[in-house]
Amino acid sequence: MKLTEEEKSILEGKEGKTKAKIMQTLVEFGDLFGAEEFVPVTTSGHLVTSFGIGLLKPVYRIMDEIIEAGLKTPYPFTMDPRPIDYKNVKCGLLNKLIFSKIMYSKQKTYEEQLAKIGLKDKNAFTCTCYLKEVGNTPKYGDILSWAESSAVVFANSVLGARCNRNSGMLDIFGALLGKVPKFGLLTDEGRKANWVIEVKTSSLPEAQILGSAIGMKVMEDVPFVVGLDKFLGKEINDDVISYLKDFGAATASNGAVGLYHIENLTPEAKKFGKKLLNENVKTYVIDDEELERVYKSYPIMWKDKDAKPSLCFIGCPHLTYNQLISWANRIEENLKLSNRKKVCIRTIMTTAPDVFDKFSKTEEYIKLKKFGVNISSICPLMYTNNPIAGSKPIITNSNKLRTYSKSRYYKDEDIVKIICGVK
Repeated sequence: MKLTEEEKSILEGKEGKTKAKIMQTLVEFGDLFGAEEFVPVTTSGHLVTSFGIGLLKPVYRIMDEIIEAGLKTPYPFTMDPRPIDYKNVKCGLLNKLIFSKIMYSKQKTYEEQLAKIGLKDKNAFTCTCYLKEVGNTPKYGDILSWAESSAVVFANSVLGARCNRNSGMLDIFGALLGKVPKFGLLTDEGRKANWVIEVKTSSLPEAQILGSAIGMKVMEDVPFVVGLDKFLGKEINDDVISYLKDFGAATASNGAVGLYHIENLTPEAKKFGKKLLNENVKTYVIDDEELERVYKSYPIMWKDKDAKPSLCFIGCPHLTYNQLISWANRIEENLKLSNRKKVCIRTIMTTAPDVFDKFSKTEEYIKLKKFGVNISSICPLMYTNNPIAGSKPIITNSNKLRTYSKSRYYKDEDIVKIICGVK
């Protein structure tokens, strides 16, 4: 990489040994991927490592060194969700011991470290930091140092910001240094599409299944989706944000997509159109039959495939305000159909703390509490990492959670019937 005089000075240790180590790490990272230079980070970071796993001892040593050196991020950063929430996601004594004493024994200490280097506030823990209620919403063209796959793909695709799929600690280093190596999705060439996805379904596809199908097909490539604007329209509103949040998370977890374009809808697709296509692009046609094939291909990981679900997680990534309102009304309608007053399966809906603060003032929140639904800002994936908790028959409408755990995926229309006891 070609470094400026300022960058060379940092690398030589003139701004401290710790900052030099951070610079050296990012230089080697950039060299590995063919970056020629650094570009400045222009807005707040979002960090993926939000869990205080006791085994991550090197992380805590590095954090202590950063704090001792007096380094802080230029902008306050947000974090992925916390791994535990005993108030709203209750568990037995054995599970609590595993969570608190074995798995996440360093949670309190780690959060104290994060606060010292620039954590935004106590509500900063969510995978949907880009939502307006949370406020870490990049602008078109912003350069980011993020490392949550569902947040990175949303920022790149829906907002037109620029960020590579970084790993944990590299996001912290870039945020602290205020610079990241320029390669991949930070370049114009790296944002061009290698695939054209032709959506030819009879109605709006389930976001989670469409994203899954595309992710498994294109893997880390950039897809250009044609035909989806027929259902979503040509303007990004709150409902479209909810849809693309879930769609993008599935492309990123079922594949490794960091950016997608949707014709006539996402900002770069509207600005550049088919100029975003590379030569010799490949085509993938998705119709109703293809979506059903993908849906039926998901394995059932439960020991007893006919077991009654013991827990349902809705919201991975975290639900938007509009989704919470919609789910409250949907559950109310289905409880009437089953002549029940409460859900028959323990149901947890997850959302960002700031979104919850807004939602908690609504009639729909009162309805959900009356229906026996709990709301949390936990990370469902971190909960299922507990070998005992994760081995239970859990159902979800999240393709990301299905991919990273033994949870069983159901479409929205099916999962609401299951939790409401509709036959």
